[in-house]
Amino acid sequence: MEKILDIIEAIAHEKNISKEHAIEAFKDALINTAKKLTSFTSTFEVNIDHDTKKYSVFKVITVVADNDKQLYAEVGKEGNKQKIESDSFIPLSEAKEFDDSLELGDQLKEEFILEEHGRTASANLFRELEYHIQRRVEQDLFEKYREKVGTVMLGVVNRIDSEDNTHVEIGELKGIMSLRNRIKGEKYKRGDSIRALLRYVSVDPEYGLYLELTRTSPRFLEALMASEVPEIDDGVVVITAAARIPGERAKIALKTEQMNVDPIGAAVGVKGVRINAVSEELNGENIDCIEFSPIPEVFITRALSPAISQSIKVDAASKKAVVNITGDQKAKAIGKSGINIRLASMLTGYTIELNEIEGVTERQVDSSENADTEKTTDTTALADLFK
Repeated sequence: MEKILDIIEAIAHEKNISKEHAIEAFKDALINTAKKLTSFTSTFEVNIDHDTKKYSVFKVITVVADNDKQLYAEVGKEGNKQKIESDSFIPLSEAKEFDDSLELGDQLKEEFILEEHGRTASANLFRELEYHIQRRVEQDLFEKYREKVGTVMLGVVNRIDSEDNTHVEIGELKGIMSLRNRIKGEKYKRGDSIRALLRYVSVDPEYGLYLELTRTSPRFLEALMASEVPEIDDGVVVITAAARIPGERAKIALKTEQMNVDPIGAAVGVKGVRINAVSEELNGENIDCIEFSPIPEVFITRALSPAISQSIKVDAASKKAVVNITGDQKAKAIGKSGINIRLASMLTGYTIELNEIEGVTERQVDSSENADTEKTTDTTALADLFK
């Protein structure tokens, strides 16, 4: 086994893992092999000389007090455990019989020569090395993709199983998108390209190491917006919150610190080209862009758009808002199947209660219709908003 370190380096290159991780796997394999050939209570350490490319395995025994609990190890299953003498420790009184200068904490080392155990040692070492190399490969992949959690992944559909889980090939790993993480109405077939958000990296007894994907998370919407809108990707425009009913409708709150940038215009794009591209990716999901306000009353009023509110009262402590609204605007505020008020509540974090009042809300006149109209200085309407 003189050239085994060269073999380990070759394995590292082949498996695309670092040389250090391959060496760690080799050390673990040597230690486990030595334990199988002696006792599981034994302690071993491995020294590797990278210049000469040789390794040494030593059995280590630590000197402890005569009444130390570490002198015994527990074996057996829960409820049927037994204590046996541990090979990793030796009582001080016994150690002094060999060397009177030994003290508590000293270690006795004896070289363990693996080659003396013949084919049994070689077979065990091969199995252990194969196992630990594979664990290092999976660990490297886990770390690589864990850094990508929250980003959009592109893959190819491999198959749809009996439980409607979509299996996707992504790089070295497979991704799985369950039915609940798929937008309602979407159907895929083998060979389809798919974009989805990486939720997390997981290890499962059935699937092994895999990526969980989703297309229903609000973060997927945010990631798609960032990919389509350079101002969001650069941080000029910030997404403060997003809420979705996947495949139906979404609301997204935007803000910017730069006075010369319109966050809504930047997100929508010329003739809606940016927002339409995102909507098309989300199976036609309607997306409302709302300008964020740190004032809850203003933010909630905007979130209820296209409904026009008359006034609003907010209880910040209980996160509840009571909105006064006329009868002709109530249906708009609620939306089809309550979708508008639900999204507004999800977006703002407030429980919204509508209070219908008498009257009819007049349609707001567009400035282009009456360009010569003088600007009003009456702030009564603004004051009513905060009652």
